Amino acid sequence: MFAIIIGLALIAFAVAACLPNCLNWGADIIMVLKGAAPVLAAFVGLIAVFIGFADIKDKKEAKKEEAAKEAEEK
Repeated sequence: MFAIIIGLALIAFAVAACLPNCLNWGADIIMVLKGAAPVLAAFVGLIAVFIGFADIKDKKEAKKEEAAKEAEEK
């Protein structure tokens, strides 16, 4: 319950920070998002490459297991 209250309070603060009548941090928030976008894109790309390598490795292992299973059946 405490975590929900803290979460709602933080969401309310984030919304208030963007409003022009409150803190008026909208331009600063956009600047941070623009700066973080390339870093986030590189991070997501790196994760995608690791997932791709793991998928290729899993497919090779599955082919080896199928070949071993077929060899046992004969």
